[in-house]
Amino acid sequence: MTDATVRVRELNLYRQYFDLVAAGVKTIEVRVRYPHLVDLAAGDTIRFRIKGTDETCEVQVVRVTEYAEFEALLDGEGASNINPTATRDEQLSNIRAIYPPDKEALGALAIEVQLAD
Repeated sequence: MTDATVRVRELNLYRQYFDLVAAGVKTIEVRVRYPHLVDLAAGDTIRFRIKGTDETCEVQVVRVTEYAEFEALLDGEGASNINPTATRDEQLSNIRAIYPPDKEALGALAIEVQLAD
């Protein structure tokens, strides 16, 4: 892939999750299947930003897997890959606090990432 074809997406991330990604221990990012993420693919770059700050962390997308809902995503990906500091049930509650049922109905994306070089 040449530099001309590398796509960079900027996405906001809460501090607690940003720190886990930056440390390399959070390897799965959970998002709703919003229209602007439908074409997200392996090889893309995501620049995570803590909203309202200049702090960023770049990751490469390894794969994107779609699930019908968050419970299936947590079971399919393994909760410890999404947030190694919280139980599965805590994560499900946290994710649903961010994304209400109408957003979850759009579908859930598991975005496997690795820190960019």
